[in-house]
Amino acid sequence: MAMNRIQFQPGLSLAAFLDQYGTEAACAGALRRARWPKGFVCPRCQHRRYSRCANRRGERLWQCSACRHQTSLISDTLFASTKLPLTRWFLALYLLTQSKTNIAALELMRHLGVCYRTAWRIKHKIIQGMAERVAGRRLNGIVTIDDVYLGGERNGAKAGRGSEKKVPFVMAVEPSDEGRPRQAVMTPISGFTLKALADWAQQHLHPDAEVYSDELGAFRAVIAAGHAHTVVESFGGRPATEAGNIHWLNTVLSNVKRSLDGTYHAFKFSAYIHRYLAEAE
Repeated sequence: MAMNRIQFQPGLSLAAFLDQYGTEAACAGALRRARWPKGFVCPRCQHRRYSRCANRRGERLWQCSACRHQTSLISDTLFASTKLPLTRWFLALYLLTQSKTNIAALELMRHLGVCYRTAWRIKHKIIQGMAERVAGRRLNGIVTIDDVYLGGERNGAKAGRGSEKKVPFVMAVEPSDEGRPRQAVMTPISGFTLKALADWAQQHLHPDAEVYSDELGAFRAVIAAGHAHTVVESFGGRPATEAGNIHWLNTVLSNVKRSLDGTYHAFKFSAYIHRYLAEAE
């Protein structure tokens, strides 16, 4: 079998990460360069001149010379009001983004040396940031979409579509020039109705996108939104997963399901599924 070069692409090793971000000063410097790449900018008036001071807790502050607004390096960021050192936060970012599968808060707790409540909050702040970052992602080219349901099943209740315990979401994949997935969108929706799909298409599809889907009637909403729509007919079984451009969508979906099932014992799908899906995106 030929080597899958995507799986063997170079990344940042833990040793290299610690060399770059193993001290509080290194993390603060990286955060400062990311937040103010061209030097300090006042978040209130956009003025660039400033003076340095400290509050009663000894926290270093930047004070705008124009409006006198004071801000810290971590204010209005993911790390705002934290009592943990930046080294712990950077390590959490590294662990959550470098893992092929998800990392549960319990495992994160052990790596960071914090209590479970703290690890849970760190994880959810980070994946909420991921959710906000991908919220406006729009796919282009030939986009394959499907209806998906995740969640537990209640004994004696309906399985699959319409189940009381399952959360519906749209799964969409944009391929690269080589045919492999370039990026994906996984959006929880209220249900697979024409209105819900039309709203989804307006938010997540580029005007030039061409949509491939199965025979679900609600997917016709993309035509009203101005997109070319091709229905990929299938008759069940394994051939259905390989038809047309469906292969990579099913590959991404199976990876997401495997990651969720293999990492978490349980979580509130209705409350947090958008964060976990954004983590996979």
